[in-house]
Amino acid sequence: MTKDILISRRAVIASGIAFGVSSFAPLARAAAPLKVAGIHASPVENAWNSCLHKALQDAAKDGVIEYVFSEGVSGTDYPRAMREYAEQGNKLIIGEAYAVEKEARQVAADYPDTAFVLGSSGEQAGDNFGVFGTWNHDGAYLAGMLAGKMTKSNVVGSVGAIPIPEVNMLINAFAAGVKAVNPDAKHLVSFIGTFFDPPKAREAGLAQIDAGADILFGERIGTADAAKERGIRSVGSLIDYTPRYPDTVFANAMWYFRPILNAAIADVAAGKPVGRNYTSYGLMKEGGSDIVFVKGVAPAEAEAAMEAKRAEIKAGTFEVPKMMDEPK
Repeated sequence: MTKDILISRRAVIASGIAFGVSSFAPLARAAAPLKVAGIHASPVENAWNSCLHKALQDAAKDGVIEYVFSEGVSGTDYPRAMREYAEQGNKLIIGEAYAVEKEARQVAADYPDTAFVLGSSGEQAGDNFGVFGTWNHDGAYLAGMLAGKMTKSNVVGSVGAIPIPEVNMLINAFAAGVKAVNPDAKHLVSFIGTFFDPPKAREAGLAQIDAGADILFGERIGTADAAKERGIRSVGSLIDYTPRYPDTVFANAMWYFRPILNAAIADVAAGKPVGRNYTSYGLMKEGGSDIVFVKGVAPAEAEAAMEAKRAEIKAGTFEVPKMMDEPK
């Protein structure tokens, strides 16, 4: 992407539709929708970015915000994009700081009147730099419970992006779910070294199948292509891949960004600091994540056990372990 089209490429602005949800009463009374910018390091077709993008688009359709965005923004261009959107008067900037943690915080410090809420493995900074994590590990654990009872080879695999804490936690949760119902199962792990490279994820998945895996957990998009090609089952992450791979993806560890976005928008609209961690709004017990699965693919007793554990998670009586170390 060239510098002169960074901000304008595929920009979307939507406003003026009434929004009547009671939790957004302060926003509904606002004189105008909040100006919000999204900066996506990957294409918005990438699963993680698509979750943010959809939530932002939906909020725009609801009349809560005006939304503009850029996608495919490289790490070297990212701080500049943040500055340009702040200069344009956007009150809230949503994005990701994983590749630019230090630089993103410096930009936020230079624009104290702009709220920045970014995906990050680090901590919040000051009053205007908030963070959030992608904690759909609850759904990954439950999917692992199903996979552990479905595997015939007793080998499952996971294909991840980069071994950062959040990716590690997700893959570890899947493995823990497998082990909870099948302690003898072997778990293979591969990292592709980038956040968006479907062909590379496919290649990693094929290698795991060659090593004996008969169920794959696709933390990265492209994994299901390997499973489909070899006629085995797989698990999706973040979004529902089953419609795209109806005979392959039997379960998905979903993540819904809207609760996190709602909380950030409400804070900005109320004039409250956003310098806090919004991750908890994405937990299953808060409605920010879940599992969706095709009934009848896993054994009935496996589904029943998984649903019982799901109820415990939602009730707060069971907490999926948060294991941030790199899976082996």
